[in-house]
Amino acid sequence: MRDFWEKHGVRILAVAVVIAVALSLLSFFATTSSFLHNAAGVVTAPFRAAGEAISGWVEDKTHYYRDYTALLEENQALRREVAELRANARQAEKDRAENALLRTLLELRRQKRDLQLESAMILDRSESNWTAALTLNRGTAHDVAVNDCVISAEGYLIGVVSEVGHNWCTVLTVVDTSTELGAMIFRTGDLAIAEGDFTLMGEGKLKLSYLPPALHLLEGDHVVTSGLGGYFPSDLVIGTVSSVATDDDGLTQYAVLSPLVDFDSLTEVFIIKDFAIID
Repeated sequence: MRDFWEKHGVRILAVAVVIAVALSLLSFFATTSSFLHNAAGVVTAPFRAAGEAISGWVEDKTHYYRDYTALLEENQALRREVAELRANARQAEKDRAENALLRTLLELRRQKRDLQLESAMILDRSESNWTAALTLNRGTAHDVAVNDCVISAEGYLIGVVSEVGHNWCTVLTVVDTSTELGAMIFRTGDLAIAEGDFTLMGEGKLKLSYLPPALHLLEGDHVVTSGLGGYFPSDLVIGTVSSVATDDDGLTQYAVLSPLVDFDSLTEVFIIKDFAIID
């Protein structure tokens, strides 16, 4: 590098001086000579064009950034609005389900003015070879007692209270092997006994025994509580007939009942704490 400047430094300096003098002369004569003015314009035109191009580019980028920022803010606002609309929709759906439940319960109370109901939430479910039970969050502190019936909002029988604590109770469901209820076939008015069965409990079903000999059951026949004896209210739906079979003795028949309650999806139930006997 040092050798380069020693050999060519003087020439480079001379060229720089010539260029500087030429530019000075062009600038001096630009206002007095049209030729020089035009020459100066020709020389400076590319620089002016480049400057305008750079200025335009900067302005475009400024507008782009401003528009992009505005779009981001608008997008964020729309996201917040969508989130609020979705939250409102979820709340509306929850309110709709709650209102439907309350309307059903109100209609049940209108139809059954003799029922004194206590709402309860399911705390636990337990199932073994012999037992199918639920634990509720109501007990003696809420006037709940053993043998109280438990129903769904639609009036379907869920089971019977078997044990009560201060703020809890155990309910044996209708498919439990210890279940035994006076029943009536709604279509015909014939009486029978609905009872739990060890084999059927695993299928989520129960047995309708002591059927009248000449009774002709249809699949889908509704079976309700008879209310006889005053132990349980009448007309609570126990289930529907799914099939008819013959007992082991080959002499009598029984029906298999399918409860209308989906025990796995239940969250809230209603305990019948008291009722009036209707003849």
